[in-house]
Amino acid sequence: MAIFEMTQDNLTALSETSFDIEGIYERKDLQRHLKNNIAVLAPDLMVISEEYGDWIDSLRRIDLLCLDRVGNLVVVEIKRTNDGGHMELQAIRYAAMLSTMTFKQLVDAHIAYLIKELRPTETAEAEICAFLHLEESDEDTFGNEVRIILASPSFSKEITMAVLWLNDHDLDIRCIKLKPYRLEDKILLDVQQIIPLPEAADFQTQIRAKESAERVQKVERYDIRYHFWEGLLTYAKSKTQLHATRRPGKYHWIGGSTGKAGISLNYVIRRDDAQVELYIDSPDEEINSSRFKYLENNADAISTEFGEGLIWEDLPGRRARRVKFELQGGWKADRSEWKNMQHNMVDAMVRLENSFRPFINSVNM
Repeated sequence: MAIFEMTQDNLTALSETSFDIEGIYERKDLQRHLKNNIAVLAPDLMVISEEYGDWIDSLRRIDLLCLDRVGNLVVVEIKRTNDGGHMELQAIRYAAMLSTMTFKQLVDAHIAYLIKELRPTETAEAEICAFLHLEESDEDTFGNEVRIILASPSFSKEITMAVLWLNDHDLDIRCIKLKPYRLEDKILLDVQQIIPLPEAADFQTQIRAKESAERVQKVERYDIRYHFWEGLLTYAKSKTQLHATRRPGKYHWIGGSTGKAGISLNYVIRRDDAQVELYIDSPDEEINSSRFKYLENNADAISTEFGEGLIWEDLPGRRARRVKFELQGGWKADRSEWKNMQHNMVDAMVRLENSFRPFINSVNM
């Protein structure tokens, strides 16, 4: 999009130019201006250091190292070229190196910067604390995250795709477009945040927070189910060898082979309930249907052996068929209830296997 000069009678597009044409250098000019006017890139930033590279075995240096109001470090990478080079990869390396930075190292970096700037250093730590609204240094509120700001006249498709993907995986990377224009003898600079769009930034932050919480809950759910299956399988080995070779896993079911291809006896655990089931699922739907009908024709004999409560499911629109028995209590139940739940599930599985075994063995197809 062009920028226009508005007069009383007309709109005139300003002439696009480039930093190269105008003789504007990356460090000497662009970086210097942004350092002295850091709010152009983002509000509430404090410049801690310039050309920071105080780490072992690396000659790489961060253009600007900043701090935000909540104590996050911010890596600012600046390019004057139109494609941005590989600045996102470079910034990620810097962020990784900074992830172990301590508050003392932060203060030392700022003191070294102030010395180069010929500014007093006595109040360096106090200035940082004041910026963070802290009465004294607090390691716990500092450096929990490392944010990244990329500033360039343009961004290649590869960079924008990489940044969007990384942001979806809980990184905080912003791309800010710096576009120079000429108006007679003046150079104008158009500064626009393009990723994330400012209008959507808060919404995207909320979405990321929700997705992050969901991922945490998912990992917790996996861990809970693993420990539940661990206890169940240990007890099951004392009652039946059906699942003796199975190991605990993170998913909501544990399968057991009946010796007949396409027919399995499974444990299932959900949030609030559980079940044991006979599951019929061969690649051929006609075979599944025929087997289900054969077993269903013997439902009275099977129920006499098993007892009440079997649910026969033809599962319309699906290839598989199922016979299940539901039990109370899911993986969200208090762990003090697990032992009783596990025993009930195993006992139900033993009855399920015994009641179906003669008919499974006689299935010919």
